[in-house]
Amino acid sequence: MMKWFAKSRIAIGLVAVAVFSACGQADAPQGGEAGSANDPQSQSMAAPIAVEFFTSQGCSSCPPADELAAELISDPDLVIISRPVTYWDRLGWRDTLGREENSRLQRSYASRLRYGGGRAYTPQAVVDGRFGLIGSRRGELRDALDDAREEQAGIAISIRRLETGGSHVVMIGGGPEAPAIVTLVALDSTETVDIGAGENSGRSLTYTNIVVDERLIGHWDGDGVSLVLSEADLATEGADRHAIVVRQGEAGPIVAARYL
Repeated sequence: MMKWFAKSRIAIGLVAVAVFSACGQADAPQGGEAGSANDPQSQSMAAPIAVEFFTSQGCSSCPPADELAAELISDPDLVIISRPVTYWDRLGWRDTLGREENSRLQRSYASRLRYGGGRAYTPQAVVDGRFGLIGSRRGELRDALDDAREEQAGIAISIRRLETGGSHVVMIGGGPEAPAIVTLVALDSTETVDIGAGENSGRSLTYTNIVVDERLIGHWDGDGVSLVLSEADLATEGADRHAIVVRQGEAGPIVAARYL
Protein backbone atom coordinates (compact mmCIF):
# COMPACT_ATOMS: atom_id res chain seq x y z
CA MET A 1 0.00 0.00 0.00
CA MET A 2 1.09 3.58 -0.55
CA LYS A 3 2.70 4.90 2.60
CA TRP A 4 2.45 8.34 4.16
CA PHE A 5 4.84 9.91 6.65
CA ALA A 6 3.86 12.85 8.82
CA LYS A 7 5.52 16.19 8.11
CA SER A 8 8.81 16.67 9.98
CA ARG A 9 10.38 19.87 11.30
CA ILE A 10 13.90 18.61 10.68
CA ALA A 11 15.85 21.31 8.82
CA ILE A 12 16.95 20.24 5.38
CA GLY A 13 20.65 20.12 4.60
CA LEU A 14 22.12 21.64 1.50
CA VAL A 15 21.05 19.68 -1.57
CA ALA A 16 22.20 21.20 -4.84
CA VAL A 17 20.50 20.53 -8.13
CA ALA A 18 22.47 18.09 -10.21
CA VAL A 19 23.12 19.07 -13.80
CA PHE A 20 23.40 15.94 -15.91
CA SER A 21 25.27 15.41 -19.15
CA ALA A 22 23.99 12.81 -21.60
CA CYS A 23 27.56 12.10 -22.77
CA GLY A 24 26.93 13.58 -26.20
CA GLN A 25 23.78 11.51 -26.79
CA ALA A 26 21.16 14.12 -25.91
CA ASP A 27 19.97 14.30 -29.51
CA ALA A 28 19.03 10.62 -29.89
CA PRO A 29 17.48 7.85 -27.76
CA GLN A 30 19.88 5.16 -26.61
CA GLY A 31 18.14 2.15 -28.14
CA GLY A 32 14.71 0.67 -27.56
CA GLU A 33 11.45 1.08 -29.39
CA ALA A 34 9.37 4.22 -29.27
CA GLY A 35 6.79 4.26 -26.50
CA SER A 36 3.07 4.71 -26.87
CA ALA A 37 1.35 8.08 -26.72
CA ASN A 38 0.61 7.39 -23.05
CA ASP A 39 4.21 6.50 -22.19
CA PRO A 40 6.16 9.34 -20.50
CA GLN A 41 9.30 8.16 -22.31
CA SER A 42 7.75 8.83 -25.73
CA GLN A 43 7.40 12.57 -25.13
CA SER A 44 10.03 14.50 -27.11
CA MET A 45 11.79 17.19 -25.07
CA ALA A 46 14.43 19.74 -26.03
CA ALA A 47 16.34 19.79 -22.72
CA PRO A 48 16.72 17.33 -19.85
CA ILE A 49 14.14 17.37 -17.08
CA ALA A 50 15.04 15.94 -13.67
CA VAL A 51 12.78 13.28 -12.14
CA GLU A 52 13.54 12.25 -8.56
CA PHE A 53 12.00 9.01 -7.28
CA PHE A 54 11.49 8.66 -3.51
CA THR A 55 10.96 5.01 -2.58
CA SER A 56 11.73 2.53 0.20
CA GLN A 57 12.64 -1.14 0.34
CA GLY A 58 10.07 -1.40 3.15
CA CYS A 59 7.15 -0.20 0.97
CA SER A 60 5.19 -2.81 -0.99
CA SER A 61 3.82 -0.15 -3.38
CA CYS A 62 7.29 1.08 -4.37
CA PRO A 63 8.60 -1.61 -6.79
CA PRO A 64 6.41 -0.37 -9.71
CA ALA A 65 7.89 3.12 -9.28
CA ASP A 66 11.42 1.70 -9.18
CA GLU A 67 10.65 -0.25 -12.36
CA LEU A 68 9.39 2.94 -14.04
CA ALA A 69 12.61 4.71 -13.11
CA ALA A 70 14.57 1.90 -14.75
CA GLU A 71 12.47 2.17 -17.92
CA LEU A 72 12.97 5.93 -18.18
CA ILE A 73 16.74 5.82 -17.75
CA SER A 74 17.25 5.40 -21.51
CA ASP A 75 15.31 8.58 -22.32
CA PRO A 76 17.90 11.28 -23.20
CA ASP A 77 15.38 14.00 -22.37
CA LEU A 78 15.22 12.98 -18.70
CA VAL A 79 17.63 12.89 -15.77
CA ILE A 80 16.58 10.10 -13.41
CA ILE A 81 17.61 10.18 -9.75
CA SER A 82 16.57 7.53 -7.21
CA ARG A 83 16.43 8.76 -3.61
CA PRO A 84 15.69 5.88 -1.19
CA VAL A 85 14.31 7.21 2.11
CA THR A 86 14.84 6.01 5.68
CA TYR A 87 11.62 6.71 7.57
CA TRP A 88 10.16 3.24 6.98
CA ASP A 89 13.20 1.51 8.47
CA ARG A 90 11.25 1.26 11.74
CA LEU A 91 8.88 -1.28 10.14
CA GLY A 92 11.36 -4.14 10.31
CA TRP A 93 13.75 -3.72 7.38
CA ARG A 94 16.54 -1.16 7.16
CA ASP A 95 16.79 0.20 3.62
CA THR A 96 20.31 -0.70 2.50
CA LEU A 97 20.41 2.25 0.08
CA GLY A 98 18.48 4.79 2.15
CA ARG A 99 19.94 8.20 3.03
CA GLU A 100 18.58 10.57 5.65
CA GLU A 101 19.43 13.43 3.28
CA ASN A 102 16.85 12.04 0.85
CA SER A 103 14.20 11.95 3.57
CA ARG A 104 14.94 15.55 4.57
CA LEU A 105 14.75 16.74 0.97
CA GLN A 106 11.41 15.02 0.46
CA ARG A 107 9.95 16.54 3.63
CA SER A 108 11.04 19.98 2.45
CA TYR A 109 9.42 19.33 -0.92
CA ALA A 110 6.19 18.32 0.83
CA SER A 111 6.17 21.53 2.85
CA ARG A 112 6.90 23.80 -0.12
CA LEU A 113 4.77 22.11 -2.77
CA ARG A 114 1.84 21.50 -0.41
CA TYR A 115 1.00 18.05 -1.74
CA GLY A 116 -0.46 15.37 0.53
CA GLY A 117 -1.27 17.83 3.28
CA GLY A 118 2.41 18.55 3.77
CA ARG A 119 3.29 14.89 4.36
CA ALA A 120 5.98 12.82 2.68
CA TYR A 121 4.92 9.49 1.16
CA THR A 122 6.19 6.61 -0.93
CA PRO A 123 6.35 6.01 -3.79
CA GLN A 124 6.71 9.55 -5.05
CA ALA A 125 8.18 11.25 -8.10
CA VAL A 126 9.13 14.93 -8.08
CA VAL A 127 9.64 16.59 -11.47
CA ASP A 128 12.20 19.42 -11.64
CA GLY A 129 11.57 20.13 -7.97
CA ARG A 130 8.23 21.66 -8.99
CA PHE A 131 5.59 18.92 -9.28
CA GLY A 132 4.96 15.98 -6.93
CA LEU A 133 2.94 12.87 -7.78
CA ILE A 134 2.55 9.18 -6.96
CA GLY A 135 5.69 7.66 -8.43
CA SER A 136 4.09 4.74 -10.26
CA ARG A 137 1.42 6.70 -12.18
CA ARG A 138 2.61 7.05 -15.76
CA GLY A 139 -0.19 9.32 -16.93
CA GLU A 140 0.32 11.79 -14.11
CA LEU A 141 4.05 11.74 -14.74
CA ARG A 142 3.50 12.49 -18.42
CA ASP A 143 1.33 15.49 -17.49
CA ALA A 144 3.92 16.72 -14.98
CA LEU A 145 6.64 16.49 -17.63
CA ASP A 146 4.51 18.60 -19.97
CA ASP A 147 4.01 21.19 -17.22
CA ALA A 148 7.72 21.22 -16.42
CA ARG A 149 8.57 21.78 -20.07
CA GLU A 150 6.34 24.87 -20.12
CA GLU A 151 8.10 26.31 -17.07
CA GLN A 152 11.66 25.63 -18.18
CA ALA A 153 13.85 28.72 -18.48
CA GLY A 154 16.07 27.21 -21.17
CA ILE A 155 19.33 27.38 -19.23
CA ALA A 156 22.04 25.79 -21.38
CA ILE A 157 24.54 23.37 -19.84
CA SER A 158 27.45 21.88 -21.71
CA ILE A 159 30.22 19.59 -20.54
CA ARG A 160 33.66 19.17 -22.08
CA ARG A 161 36.26 16.61 -21.08
CA LEU A 162 39.85 17.81 -21.18
CA GLU A 163 42.30 15.68 -23.12
CA THR A 164 44.74 15.45 -20.24
CA GLY A 165 44.18 14.76 -16.57
CA GLY A 166 40.65 13.41 -16.87
CA SER A 167 39.10 16.73 -15.83
CA HIS A 168 35.69 17.99 -17.00
CA VAL A 169 34.65 21.58 -17.63
CA VAL A 170 30.99 22.29 -16.83
CA MET A 171 29.65 25.41 -18.55
CA ILE A 172 26.31 26.89 -17.46
CA GLY A 173 24.84 29.62 -19.65
CA GLY A 174 23.11 32.78 -18.57
CA GLY A 175 19.40 33.14 -17.96
CA PRO A 176 16.63 33.89 -15.45
CA GLU A 177 15.77 32.03 -12.22
CA ALA A 178 18.99 33.05 -10.46
CA PRO A 179 20.50 32.78 -7.94
CA ALA A 180 20.99 29.04 -7.76
CA ILE A 181 23.38 26.46 -6.37
CA VAL A 182 25.24 23.86 -8.41
CA THR A 183 25.70 20.34 -7.07
CA LEU A 184 27.62 17.29 -8.16
CA VAL A 185 25.53 14.16 -7.57
CA ALA A 186 27.31 10.81 -7.46
CA LEU A 187 25.14 7.90 -8.64
CA ASP A 188 25.22 4.10 -8.57
CA SER A 189 23.70 3.21 -11.95
CA THR A 190 22.16 -0.09 -10.83
CA GLU A 191 21.90 -2.14 -7.66
CA THR A 192 19.94 -5.33 -6.92
CA VAL A 193 18.98 -6.03 -3.30
CA ASP A 194 17.54 -9.18 -1.72
CA ILE A 195 14.96 -8.02 0.82
CA GLY A 196 15.02 -10.08 4.02
CA ALA A 197 12.09 -8.67 6.01
CA GLY A 198 9.19 -6.24 5.89
CA GLU A 199 6.51 -5.80 3.23
CA ASN A 200 8.83 -6.86 0.40
CA SER A 201 10.39 -9.80 2.25
CA GLY A 202 11.69 -12.49 -0.10
CA ARG A 203 11.81 -10.23 -3.15
CA SER A 204 14.86 -9.26 -5.18
CA LEU A 205 14.50 -5.61 -6.22
CA THR A 206 16.58 -3.56 -8.64
CA TYR A 207 17.24 0.17 -8.30
CA THR A 208 18.51 2.69 -10.84
CA ASN A 209 20.71 5.79 -10.47
CA ILE A 210 20.79 5.70 -6.69
CA VAL A 211 22.28 8.73 -4.95
CA VAL A 212 25.55 7.79 -3.25
CA ASP A 213 26.78 11.27 -2.45
CA GLU A 214 26.15 14.89 -3.41
CA ARG A 215 28.01 18.09 -2.71
CA LEU A 216 27.99 21.76 -3.54
CA ILE A 217 30.48 22.69 -6.26
CA GLY A 218 29.49 26.26 -7.10
CA HIS A 219 26.94 29.04 -7.39
CA TRP A 220 25.14 30.49 -10.40
CA ASP A 221 24.01 34.14 -10.41
CA GLY A 222 22.34 34.23 -13.81
CA ASP A 223 25.50 34.96 -15.79
CA GLY A 224 27.50 32.29 -17.56
CA VAL A 225 29.82 30.29 -15.33
CA SER A 226 32.43 27.54 -15.87
CA LEU A 227 33.38 24.97 -13.25
CA VAL A 228 36.25 22.48 -13.46
CA LEU A 229 35.88 18.98 -12.00
CA SER A 230 39.08 17.02 -11.51
CA GLU A 231 39.43 13.26 -11.72
CA ALA A 232 39.62 13.22 -7.92
CA ASP A 233 36.30 15.07 -7.70
CA LEU A 234 34.66 12.15 -9.50
CA ALA A 235 36.33 9.41 -7.45
CA THR A 236 33.36 8.61 -5.21
CA GLU A 237 33.23 5.11 -3.75
CA GLY A 238 30.24 3.16 -5.03
CA ALA A 239 29.47 5.62 -7.85
CA ASP A 240 29.85 4.88 -11.56
CA ARG A 241 28.15 7.96 -13.00
CA HIS A 242 27.58 11.57 -12.00
CA ALA A 243 25.20 14.43 -12.62
CA ILE A 244 25.25 18.19 -12.27
CA VAL A 245 22.10 19.84 -10.87
CA VAL A 246 21.30 23.56 -10.63
CA ARG A 247 18.64 24.45 -8.06
CA GLN A 248 17.15 27.61 -6.56
CA GLY A 249 18.39 27.13 -3.01
CA GLU A 250 17.64 24.31 -0.60
CA ALA A 251 14.89 22.04 -1.95
CA GLY A 252 13.93 24.69 -4.49
CA PRO A 253 12.94 24.28 -8.15
CA ILE A 254 15.53 22.69 -10.41
CA VAL A 255 16.77 25.14 -13.03
CA ALA A 256 18.80 22.64 -15.07
CA ALA A 257 20.03 19.05 -14.91
CA ARG A 258 22.31 16.89 -16.98
CA TYR A 259 24.37 13.70 -16.79
CA LEU A 260 28.13 14.08 -16.69
